[in-house]
Amino acid sequence: MKQVSNMANTSNGSLATLLILFTISAAIHTVQSQNLIADNISVVEGETATISCRVKNNDDSVIQLLNPNRQTIYFKDVRPLKDARFQLVNFSDNELRVSLSNVSLSDEGRYVCQLYTDPPQEAYADITVLVPPGNPIIESREDIVREGNETEITCTSMGSKPAATIKWMKGDKELQGKSKVEATYDRMFTVTSWLRFTVTREDDEVPVVCIVDHPAVKDFQAQKYLEVQYKPEVTIKVEFPQGLIREGESLELTCQVKGKPEPHQVNWVRVDDDVPSHAVITGSDLYIENLNKSYNGTYRCVASNSVGETYADYILYVRDALTTTPKPTTTTTTTISTTTSPPDIIQDAAPSTEAAAHDSQAGPEAQRLDHAVIGGVVAVVVFAMLCLLIVLGRYFARHKGTYFTHEAKGADDAADADTAIINAEGGHNNSDEKKEYYI
Repeated sequence: MKQVSNMANTSNGSLATLLILFTISAAIHTVQSQNLIADNISVVEGETATISCRVKNNDDSVIQLLNPNRQTIYFKDVRPLKDARFQLVNFSDNELRVSLSNVSLSDEGRYVCQLYTDPPQEAYADITVLVPPGNPIIESREDIVREGNETEITCTSMGSKPAATIKWMKGDKELQGKSKVEATYDRMFTVTSWLRFTVTREDDEVPVVCIVDHPAVKDFQAQKYLEVQYKPEVTIKVEFPQGLIREGESLELTCQVKGKPEPHQVNWVRVDDDVPSHAVITGSDLYIENLNKSYNGTYRCVASNSVGETYADYILYVRDALTTTPKPTTTTTTTISTTTSPPDIIQDAAPSTEAAAHDSQAGPEAQRLDHAVIGGVVAVVVFAMLCLLIVLGRYFARHKGTYFTHEAKGADDAADADTAIINAEGGHNNSDEKKEYYI
């Protein structure tokens, strides 16, 4: 009997299961044959939302739209609800589309698309109202921060729905802050984020940006510029000389200083010794002339402001002065013919003088050699002039004057002077015919 009873119970359970499966299958078949579709909507407060109830393969069933309180907004193309913000956009056998203008938080909820079939079908459209946040507020713990100290900056985003998210940027680098979300009245939220970091001098005048991200707005931001105070940054520049420093030369150093606030004092000192007595200090410049090895040492430029004091060092090492070693010279003897005219001699000497002037550009070590060359050229010129005088003397000696007279003609045969005069041809009567020639 127990076995028969168990078999009967098993048969009844199987039949019940088959009946349930058949009912579900029929329902699924009905839904699939007439698909009712509705979409969720997100809308910014004050804007317009559009609700669409769509039917696939409709068999002339009636479509209606209900509000979250199950009140009928539209039955077919008729609006029973007395709310003029709802307007019919489209009505057909396959769609009922309705717009809702000037959306407010009170309009948020689940709207129902209903299709009168057997059994009735429903689809849901959830309206989410977005409320954008107000302008973010950024504040810092102090307006002026000293290098090496930690600072804190706060950014607050108020009155949003849903809660906003906040991220931080310093320059082009993203930083991580800590945030806190608080729920306020009417499902609104306030978000506060804190950013803490250690300040360096590179952060001076760099913007720190608070970026608020929300579905209703994108890249809503506020920024604050850091003002960082830091100790002076000191560097020493050698104005002259360039390269190695030698005895007898002069030295000029410039102390270049940068700090915030501006350094109020810049000093030059010599480490472990005194600055040379004849050194000239003008502001940030140090000038020492006529260097010698006793000036070797470390010279320090010290700068200070309200934040602190820093310095930079310059090590002076004076080397021996350069010594001039005369280079061996080769003397060339030039023989000038005495038959050469004076202009030619001067022209031959001129290139040597130009060569000596050109060689004087070689440097201090060649100057003495140039003087010797110039002296040699002068000696050659003098010698040429002496030769010229000798040639001229010989020329004039060969062409000296000749004197001719007829007064003593026949005097060679006279015994004495009186006889010569008496016997002279023509005597005194021919005195007018006397002629003199001189060349």
